[in-house]
Amino acid sequence: MIALEDQLFKTGSHNDKGMPGAENQRPEVAAQKETSGNRQKIEIKKVNKYYGKKQALTDISLTIHQGMFGLLGRNGAGKTTLMKTLAALHKKQSGTITVCGIPIEQAKEIRAITGYLPQDFSMYPSMTVSESLDYLGVLSGMDGRLRRERAEMLLKRVNLAEHRGKKVRALSGGMKRRLGIAQALLHDPKVLIVDEPTAGLDPEERIRFRNLLCEVAEERIVILSTHIVGDIEATCEDIAIMNDGHILWKGTVSGLLGDAEGKVFTININKKFLAQIKKDYIVTGMLVQNEFTTVRLISEEKPEMIGAQEAEPNVEDAYMYCLYRNGCDLGGGVEG
Repeated sequence: MIALEDQLFKTGSHNDKGMPGAENQRPEVAAQKETSGNRQKIEIKKVNKYYGKKQALTDISLTIHQGMFGLLGRNGAGKTTLMKTLAALHKKQSGTITVCGIPIEQAKEIRAITGYLPQDFSMYPSMTVSESLDYLGVLSGMDGRLRRERAEMLLKRVNLAEHRGKKVRALSGGMKRRLGIAQALLHDPKVLIVDEPTAGLDPEERIRFRNLLCEVAEERIVILSTHIVGDIEATCEDIAIMNDGHILWKGTVSGLLGDAEGKVFTININKKFLAQIKKDYIVTGMLVQNEFTTVRLISEEKPEMIGAQEAEPNVEDAYMYCLYRNGCDLGGGVEG
């Protein structure tokens, strides 16, 4: 089991009158919400992070607004380090970060408004779904009525209400991820950070989980960190691409697609030439049909091959072109 701090954020003080509302909050809490109401964004400026002598983050600068924000990059690109830094679990060495107007150095306040679902989320396997949420609510300092109301509402929202009595160890991978979202939302955070949430899920569960994140993002900042391009394409408009601790690209999905216009081509070749094509070009897709293969590839210029046709880029093409343009070692195709 991962460190408890990685999957639980204290909510601060809660009253005994039920769900937090303007009429129930302490004056200073209400004032803080009113003050930060127009600051529903995360500002990251020139952030650097080291592990010993190894630099994990280099001059990271981003502005993240309410809604879904996608952080795309290969395994080891620095995404998890950035996520944990934004969640006040890791300390930066330099630069500034403010989350909804709160400096990242105020860790307790940051954790009170942040929900975090790590890639390796786990709970005690012998607990039931309801018991696990109640346990986390107790550790968060939530009063009994509030945590029961929140837990029941969230179990319905993540479609686990019918499984509330099931042991955690009996849950499918998708159910465990949905339980992870429920625990991250238990204290009604302004910011939700999810790290590689769909890795290992079957297609149906992946779609269900992505739809859930989109619903949640209607009322808060949601940061989705992933190496799966399809998750970004299906959920996010604002994105950033990371590699080796650097931001290679930031903007909108449409802007990323625009950069790849005129750089994607298809060609139908005999399979015996496939090895050479993969050696000479970045191949993003292949469709094998008998002795011929339709190859989708990236090239700055139209390939001098009979039958080469320009193709409309998709997000995966555009992502690979971004890596290629920035000199990343792609090894001849799409990473699995």
